[in-house]
Amino acid sequence: MASGKSFITALFLVVVFSSMSLRVEGRHLLQVTTQPNLPNPTLLPPLPSNIPTLPQANMPPMPTIPSLPTMPTLPSLNLPPLPSIPTNIPSLFPFFSPPPSTSSTP
Repeated sequence: MASGKSFITALFLVVVFSSMSLRVEGRHLLQVTTQPNLPNPTLLPPLPSNIPTLPQANMPPMPTIPSLPTMPTLPSLNLPPLPSIPTNIPSLFPFFSPPPSTSSTP
C-alpha cells in the first residue's frame, strides 16, 4: 500500500513540474517571437458578366388529391347526472380511545 502512495505522489510531482516548465517555455516563446510576414491579400477576380441560364425541367402536372369521405355522425348520448359527493367525512372509528399518558400531572 505504501508503494502505491509513493507512486501516486511521484506521478503527481512529475505532472506538476512538467506543467511548470511548459508554462515557462510558452512565456519565453511569447516574448521572443515576432509577427510573421504575411503576404498582402490579393483582390478577388471579377465576376463574369454573363451568367449562364439553367435548363428548365419539364415536370408533369401534380396529381389531384381525392377528397376525403365524410364521417358519419354519431348519436348523442344522454347520461344521468352523477351523484353528489358528501363534503363531511363521518367518523369511521369512534370506538378508539386516545393512548394513555406517559407523564403524571399533579
